[in-house]
Amino acid sequence: MGKIIAIVNQKGGVGKTTTAVNLGAYLAQLGRHVLLVDVDPQGNATSGIGVDPKELEHGLYEALTEQKTIFEIIKKTMQEKYHIAPSTPALAGAGVELVNLEDREFRLSRLLEAVKSEYDYIIVDAPPSLGLLTINSLVAADEVLIPVQSEYYALEGLGQLLETISLVQNNLKPSLGIMGAVITMFDARNKLSSSVMGELYQYFPNRVFRSVIPRSVRLAEAPSFGRSILHYDKNSKGGRAYERLAREIIDMEASK
Repeated sequence: MGKIIAIVNQKGGVGKTTTAVNLGAYLAQLGRHVLLVDVDPQGNATSGIGVDPKELEHGLYEALTEQKTIFEIIKKTMQEKYHIAPSTPALAGAGVELVNLEDREFRLSRLLEAVKSEYDYIIVDAPPSLGLLTINSLVAADEVLIPVQSEYYALEGLGQLLETISLVQNNLKPSLGIMGAVITMFDARNKLSSSVMGELYQYFPNRVFRSVIPRSVRLAEAPSFGRSILHYDKNSKGGRAYERLAREIIDMEASK
């Protein structure tokens, strides 16, 4: 059975989608079957993996509103073992429409249960907000991975996110675990980065990933070519960092 990892941070621009796309690519490269689920209406994970959201007839919105099954919307990518449940612009309305539906927090969870046995990992790229789509992402997940940018204001809002996770654990999904935090956009020349790291260990005493994602022009460029860093520049610092993160997660699972 696959493990569902939700990548969540309500702050935008912290490397959340970059982490979702590239972690998935390297897990697939390492032989795992991976499904990337784009729950962000902006569709950056979808376009970043080479699928144009505007050209899609159906996406996650239709599956969440039960017009299509999850199997009907999943698309292949340039990697054999890497699939995507894409986002389309229609998803922007889902947050509002789901409010009146029964079991509104469990819609994504039910969808992913149907495909869980087909994949080793399902990676959910949640939107940069704490709305209903993010709640759905948390309820669907086994564990949460939190990308944290190594900058001064990075930890602002982290308390709020952990509070939301705690509410989900207490009311909707008691088994939801926190996989940990991964530091993104790290600049070793920046003194501040080190002090943020120290604070982060206080928030996550058991798990701050050793693999640190550097600030990188190549990582920033790759999505505009519709490619993961694996297919854009795998020997770049960013490529090597995401490969290390994928290996670290696989090793972590193996040691459980």
